[in-house]
Amino acid sequence: MKTAKTLVLVFALVAFVYSCKNENKEASTNATVTKTDNEPAKKTGQAFIKDDASTTVLSIAIGSKDHSTLVAAVQAAELENALVNAGPLMVFAPTNEAFAALPEGTVDNLLKPENKEALANILKYHVTPGNYSKDFLKKFKKLGQANNQYVKVEVINGEPMIGGAKILGSVKAGNGIVHVIDKVLLPSTEE
Repeated sequence: MKTAKTLVLVFALVAFVYSCKNENKEASTNATVTKTDNEPAKKTGQAFIKDDASTTVLSIAIGSKDHSTLVAAVQAAELENALVNAGPLMVFAPTNEAFAALPEGTVDNLLKPENKEALANILKYHVTPGNYSKDFLKKFKKLGQANNQYVKVEVINGEPMIGGAKILGSVKAGNGIVHVIDKVLLPSTEE
């Protein structure tokens, strides 16, 4: 099992290094993936990743400079394998700025080994089985998440909001779709 995780990390790092070599030279150092359905990924002052059946939701996160905190959290919770599985998976990926908006010390505390279970619960709350476009999400009132809880979906000014988070952009992967969001989703502590 440890060897499989190591291979996944090595593969992801190779994919990341390869994508960095081929990155558009005009891309900003604050890169985020943005894409609308049925059109190629667009550069909006930031780097972009094209739809590719060989990508995974994990490799997309690793390839995004705006998701290094999310990647560190996934690694600390040892959830890499879950994000390279066949899926389909829909991942709501908070940006580094979203993590930075949490109360001071929250992320550092969650990354500690003794908090691995709590971190995994939070991360699983960002994953939905399925592969739904941003527009299709408007049809839902709530989504069942991988941690066995539900997240509320609201439509505000014609845009779907997931647990109060705005979807900044989306990119398809071979095993699902990544929706970049502007807020960390926190599961309910109520039983």
